[in-house]
Amino acid sequence: MTSIGIIGSQGRMGVALAAAISEAGQRSCGVDKGGNVARLAASADVLVDFSSPAALEATLDACVAAGKPIVIGTTGLEERHHYLIDDAARDVAVLQTGNTSLGVTLLAHLVREAAARLDPEYDIEIVEMHHRNKVDAPSGTALLLGEAAAEGRGISLATCSERGRDGLTGARGHGKIGFASLRGGTVAGDHDVIFAGPEEMITLSHRAENRMIFARGAVKAALWLIHQKPGRYTMPQVLGL
Repeated sequence: MTSIGIIGSQGRMGVALAAAISEAGQRSCGVDKGGNVARLAASADVLVDFSSPAALEATLDACVAAGKPIVIGTTGLEERHHYLIDDAARDVAVLQTGNTSLGVTLLAHLVREAAARLDPEYDIEIVEMHHRNKVDAPSGTALLLGEAAAEGRGISLATCSERGRDGLTGARGHGKIGFASLRGGTVAGDHDVIFAGPEEMITLSHRAENRMIFARGAVKAALWLIHQKPGRYTMPQVLGL
């Protein structure tokens, strides 16, 4: 039986993770905000973190010290966080993703394929909606899908995206990837990737009905990660894509 440590065990995702771990026949342990992460890392076989960007550095230090792999599903990460992840991945296996859903992982694969095969006359727009309490926008999943589209097109998302349109914006930038973020209610996560071409439109969509889909995907990733060598991994690798 594998022991899976949960960072932020009392949060909404933490509770869902505990249920998914039990469902998978594994054992869970965890710490909430301010808990002893080093002790958790020492006792667990693998850690899963859906807490906050501010806590990530200490969590990675604890994993490296204990030699334990970690799945990072925390969104809102900045460039410096990715440097920290790269550094930790020299010593332990790290899987970082904007979404642990198996359905979203497959969606990103389809988005990449569609972007590669449709010419630039097909404008790409990504629309996402989440609950009213989500603090980061665009969502980590929207950015993940944007990166997939950019990879398919062979462009950089950092320099070829449009966000927060308001007022007189002028014509849409040719070849740009657009983002729109909606917030309200208790929506777990809805994402549409629209390919708007000349006289036709293709929409690839994913609807999250419950946080358990993210929790189950994270557990699958954690059980896969414990068998990997130090390095940085992604959800598509878990599914063999």
